Formats: sequence, structure tokens, C-alpha cells
Amino acid sequence: MPFINPNNVEVVILAGGKGERLYPLTKDRAKPAVPFAGMYRIIDFTLSNCVNSGLKKIYVFSQYKSHSLNRHIQQGWLSFFSYPMGEFIYDIPAQQRIGNSWYEGTADAVFQNIYSLQQDMPGYTLILSGDHIYRMDYEAMIAAHERSGADLTIAAHAMIVSRTESVS
Repeated sequence: MPFINPNNVEVVILAGGKGERLYPLTKDRAKPAVPFAGMYRIIDFTLSNCVNSGLKKIYVFSQYKSHSLNRHIQQGWLSFFSYPMGEFIYDIPAQQRIGNSWYEGTADAVFQNIYSLQQDMPGYTLILSGDHIYRMDYEAMIAAHERSGADLTIAAHAMIVSRTESVS
């Protein structure tokens, strides 16, 4: 596996979802901030995957009821990062930087914050969801991306749906 310098990768975690299907759990918080197994939150899966992959330059783009998510990140994750070593985790709430509208979807959240990535000019930008529950080695995915020479790599997991189940 080629060596991927984690300092050359910045992570964007999209964490703005209302999570309407999880109501009432999302009554007072965004879906990534919903408690999971006691003191953990849904976003902890994505953050743990990042830290375990050696990726410690992280932007969290939040929009909807972000206070509890921001508090959880400050109280639970800051100790994993060394700001003097160039590591960071920044929660960036919606700011209407491109106009008068809030984020109009995930692509728009990245577009409205592209200046943050342009300041550092990372070799790679890894865009992740903050409300999925999974385990993944991002370093292996980035290495596969680099080997392939692709412009874009998307990770997906095949789902088999029986004919009796409906997909919406």
C-alpha cells in the first residue's frame, strides 16, 4: 500500500441533517448529535474512523440545531488533536457566505465553505457523512484512490433488498 501522508488530507464531515425520520430524537439536535450507546453520538463513528485512519484535519459543516453537536465535539474530541502539530477539528455552522440562503444540500454546504479548503490546498479532500453508522479505514480508500489515478472515488456498500421490502 502506498504511503499516504495524513497531513495532505483534509476531511469535511457533513453534519447538518434534521433527521426527520428520527423525530423525536432529533427534536432538539441534529441527527449526527443523537445519542448512541450511552455517552456516544452518531457522529462518533465517522470521527473515530478519521482518528483511527490518522486523519486529524477535520471540518464539521453543521447547520441544523448544532449547539449540542458542537458541545459534544469540544468536550469529547478536542483532546485527540494537537493544534501545534497542525491537527484540528473545526465546527463551521452555516454562515450564508455565498448569498442569502443556508445550505441547500450537501454539495452546497461544500461549495459555501470552499474557501476553508482553498486556504490550505490539501492534496486530498475526503467528504464524509456525519450521520452514518459504519467502520471504515479511510487510509486504505485514499491509497486505492491514489493508485487508480481517478479524479474522484466514492465508497459505497451494495444493499440487497427483497421483493417484499419497499425502497423509498
